[in-house]
Amino acid sequence: MKPIDEQHIAEPGLVVLDIASADEDTVQAVMATLEERWAASGIGPVRRDPGEPGVRARVYADVLRPGRECQ
Repeated sequence: MKPIDEQHIAEPGLVVLDIASADEDTVQAVMATLEERWAASGIGPVRRDPGEPGVRARVYADVLRPGRECQ
């Protein structure tokens, strides 16, 4: 994954979350839960890094705006 720099989080409330898990189902469940709580980038691609155990995903969220369930 690309490194996170200050340009990605230039406004208060914007966060970048890197999620790691042993399996794809868990990562997708976490992304779905974050999307319900905050305005988020949604369920994105899940990656496997060669030679590394498990899977990873990145989610962008605005913790100041409610997600789809809270609106």
